[in-house]
Amino acid sequence: MSAPLLEIRSLTKAFPGVRALAGVDLTVDAGEIVALLGQNGSGKSTLVKILAGVYDADPGSRIDVDGEPLDRRATASAKRLHFIHQDLGLVNQMNTLDNLDIARPLGWRGLTPYNSRREARVARERIRRYGVDFSLRVPIGQLSAAERTIIAIVRALEGWSQPRNVLVLDEPTAALHGQEVHVLFDAVRQVARSGAGVIFVSHRLDEVLALADRVVVLRDGVEVLSSPCSGVSHSDLARAIAGREVTEHRSRPTRPSYGTVLEVKRLRTATCRRADLVVDAGEIVGVTGLMGSGAESLLGAIYGARPRHAGEVSIRGKRLRADDPVAALRAGVGFVPADRKRDGAVVRMNVRENITLAELRTLRTPTGQLGRRAERAEALRWIDKVDVRPRDPERNFELMSGGNQQKVVIAKYLRTNPHLLLLDEPTQGVDVGAKQSIYELLSTAADDGAAVVVYSSDTKELAALCHRVLVLCDGVLTAEIGGEELGEERLVRESLGMSGGDDERDQESHGRPVATA
Repeated sequence: MSAPLLEIRSLTKAFPGVRALAGVDLTVDAGEIVALLGQNGSGKSTLVKILAGVYDADPGSRIDVDGEPLDRRATASAKRLHFIHQDLGLVNQMNTLDNLDIARPLGWRGLTPYNSRREARVARERIRRYGVDFSLRVPIGQLSAAERTIIAIVRALEGWSQPRNVLVLDEPTAALHGQEVHVLFDAVRQVARSGAGVIFVSHRLDEVLALADRVVVLRDGVEVLSSPCSGVSHSDLARAIAGREVTEHRSRPTRPSYGTVLEVKRLRTATCRRADLVVDAGEIVGVTGLMGSGAESLLGAIYGARPRHAGEVSIRGKRLRADDPVAALRAGVGFVPADRKRDGAVVRMNVRENITLAELRTLRTPTGQLGRRAERAEALRWIDKVDVRPRDPERNFELMSGGNQQKVVIAKYLRTNPHLLLLDEPTQGVDVGAKQSIYELLSTAADDGAAVVVYSSDTKELAALCHRVLVLCDGVLTAEIGGEELGEERLVRESLGMSGGDDERDQESHGRPVATA
């Protein structure tokens, strides 16, 4: 038998006061897809960064690539490892063509004229394989998270000279939806069939069971499970990751109305042709649809973070100006965006500053200065309330795990006591334990009288969390599902336009308006 493509033995890494990895073993064979799971802070990202050369492993660790010790100074072994990192490793100020070109070896290209037209044609062909099309000339910081992920995938798979490589994907589907995930999976399977090995890091357990051959779970820097995927269940994985039983969040009962908070009439955006909806206090309402259906732009347009081309938005009977997030915040609306690092927080600030940023008036002294002691006490109160770990208000936001970052962003708006809380992919890139905490925070907010609207591409999540779910298809709100009819299979069918017909849809709207084109 040939040596594994990647063999890790006794991998250890300690930082001041923290042991991130403690003697981890991992192998990846040719043609094998290995899923690497664990809560945020379990050591997954540290392992990936050691492979990428960001960190050095501690003495006693061993990493072999195709039977040879990994040496970052030896291009033969280092070039056998290819990465799609969680932050994608892209330069937001550059356009797509520049980002694809910057990672290529210069070689003979440096002696020949740059053919921008040919480069653009080739790049567009590769990107269109993933079912998307967008301008290659605009800075990628202006593109959606899904579009930026596609660019990173195209760049990572480009230019492989021979199959015995290892591709490491760190949360590659975090910003992808529906068919985009299937397209990525097809590409990953093709890579494995060619003879490469794949490490797939994900929090989405259903994806892991559908894609991977074998799964390895880390907890507190230690390997706690290694098994073929055929031998484990969703519950087994959740229990291994969390170190305890993780209960499914059950469907919430129907609640009486406590008064209308949000009313949207004839809303139109770049991708949504029309949406009408009403949300009451105490409700958790879901919004879903395939990428491009208009669902992904709806919450941002309500808040004012995305352009609203037409329509009216009212909060507790008062009209809300379009494209004005400050007015929305003052009206009692909180918005947690999908990209928390880019749009939801100031990453260079610490936890204290991010939590208090949305409402500083109550923390000012009589002379108008910010009371640091009061601000710290307030931050600690919310750190405890949403269970941010470590309990350190001075910790830089950028150094927190994904789940704790998301809790900080949610806490920022919960402390404003919002009438309406809008959340765009609220559990994207967080582990099962943090997901459960976020579900509980949203349920508590609704119980306290807030109206909660959640956009998610995770239909299982919506079916478990929401009182009712609105489905958009081709820019139009086509279905509203609640009560006993609310289930994952029904949501998927409606998102794909596979409903049972207009008469059935009308009967299932539960008395709420469903927009038509």
